[in-house]
Amino acid sequence: MSTPRIPPDAPYVPDAPYATPVPAEGGANVPPVPAGGDAANAPRVLAGAPAGTPRIPGNDYGVLAVPAPGAWEPHLTVSVVIPAKGRQDRLDLTLAALAAQTYPSHLLEVIVVDDGSSPPLRLPEIAPERTRIVGDASGRRGIAWALETGTAVADGQVIHRMDADIVSYREHVEAHMRWHHLAGYLVVMGTLRFTAMAGIPPSPAEVQIAVAKDRAGLLFEEDPEHGHDWIGELVAAHRGFRDAPSSLLHRVHVGATVSLPAALLRETGGLDTSLALGEDTELGYRLTQTGAVFVPDAEALSWHLGTTTAMRRPADVRRHNDPFIADRIPYRRHLRTDAGRQWLVPYVDVVVDAGGASFEDVRASVDGALASTLPDVHVTLTGPWASLDGERPAPLDDPLLDLRLLRGQYAHDGRVSFAERVPATSAPAPFRLVCPAGWVPGADSLARLIEQAEKDDEGLLLVALDEDESGVLAARLERTSAVARATRVLREGERLDDVIADLHGATWLDAESWKLRPAARAYPYWAVNRNREAAHWKAAAESRAREAERAQRQVAALKAELKELRAKAAKGSRDTVRWKEKAEQRRLEAVALRQAQQRSLLARAARRLRRLTEGS
Repeated sequence: MSTPRIPPDAPYVPDAPYATPVPAEGGANVPPVPAGGDAANAPRVLAGAPAGTPRIPGNDYGVLAVPAPGAWEPHLTVSVVIPAKGRQDRLDLTLAALAAQTYPSHLLEVIVVDDGSSPPLRLPEIAPERTRIVGDASGRRGIAWALETGTAVADGQVIHRMDADIVSYREHVEAHMRWHHLAGYLVVMGTLRFTAMAGIPPSPAEVQIAVAKDRAGLLFEEDPEHGHDWIGELVAAHRGFRDAPSSLLHRVHVGATVSLPAALLRETGGLDTSLALGEDTELGYRLTQTGAVFVPDAEALSWHLGTTTAMRRPADVRRHNDPFIADRIPYRRHLRTDAGRQWLVPYVDVVVDAGGASFEDVRASVDGALASTLPDVHVTLTGPWASLDGERPAPLDDPLLDLRLLRGQYAHDGRVSFAERVPATSAPAPFRLVCPAGWVPGADSLARLIEQAEKDDEGLLLVALDEDESGVLAARLERTSAVARATRVLREGERLDDVIADLHGATWLDAESWKLRPAARAYPYWAVNRNREAAHWKAAAESRAREAERAQRQVAALKAELKELRAKAAKGSRDTVRWKEKAEQRRLEAVALRQAQQRSLLARAARRLRRLTEGS
């Protein structure tokens, strides 16, 4: 993939495959206006957008006109997939509530996946018409495996994952499905109410009747001690999650009741079956990178019977999940603080095209990227690498010598991969920097560019490197989710950058301010020691840390000295008071003594006078 110059009078049109649209699969058609209804109650497509592909800026699903339950005509099929292990009594209540849903029964199927229950789960008398129990014959266990097993046999155009301890309200499934009729890239989360299940629970028949009569809210007492308050706070803090930043979207993807198009789930790659816990959060992250929109629906209500493991043992769950989440979700920056680590999913993928460029120029760009202060950088080198596998000519006269040297240079570096052409996005990495060969990012360039993009949740940053009469040479920092969204709704003849700018924002920057330098100024600096600048910044950081530590010690010493002086001053004050009191006591004693002495002298004089008088 070459990096063409952008003509001065036109936006940049990327080379293929950047401009390859991804067709919307399954469930993107807009339902018709219901008989007797009006256009205000029917879904609409944004002005100018082709049917089935509405354009949603950021996560602002509010641009869609969602119909009220009962005021529209559904046509999409949905498979409710329920992983279950034991607790037949709770599963019976879950299925009883699903048997009373408003969503048409001929469009609804329920697949219960028995995750190794003993005794095996059975199908109760009260359940939706099209309900079946399946199992994984391979013996593999866990929620992720169960969900993969269920979705593999599901027929629905939409997959609605639901836990086996959920009692849904009457319009729960319909509330989810009305969104999926509007766009094919929505992920809808229901709203949970938790109950402690105090006393004797209702029977399946009682649950079915209550749900059918729209009285599900009276079935249980809400548990005031437990709930997903943190989700409610996130949603409320971001205007119903409509202006939530991209890095936050996956946080609300919990698996108790969530739905998405089956095609979108397949596109994402399905569940990560290596995870025993946290599989829903990890899937939510990958869904973000496909350009999905997350919709928390307050009207999709359901009861959660009892508490979750995360509520009962939060510290143990975090301790278990942190290593796996850190490896897979780069947004969790607080979990990636270990120096010298490599991670499964990088934070940024730096793409450098080696086709037609010199070994020295490409090496300068690659080494500059690898010396970044970010610990989780990956480099993708694009070029005709397959051409190196044929017969090799004389080493020094090889017309493909530069490519061969590059492969020799980086073949065993785990941070570098080789590709014939770069895919439409660098998913699952959340960012990609397309850097022209011969331009070198500074040690903190990547970190600063990503910080700039995150500040306003922008989809594209273009760094102008050089300009001549043919146009502008630019490096591109792309947000993966923004490129995926724009590619999904791209129309024929449109420029991808225009769509990214429209939906997520785009900004031009200058190379000097963001420390991208030409190889002539950076090379052979990097060839001598590619880690020199990183080492410099590390040493500077350590020096600042030592200075801060010395300053903290000095502050602590001054505080201790001040405390001692205050103690001495306090002691002096106490001594002053004490000596003052003693002096006053001595004065009073002296006065009393003088008075006593005077009385004694007068008494002696009186006695002497009496003796003289008597003698006379």
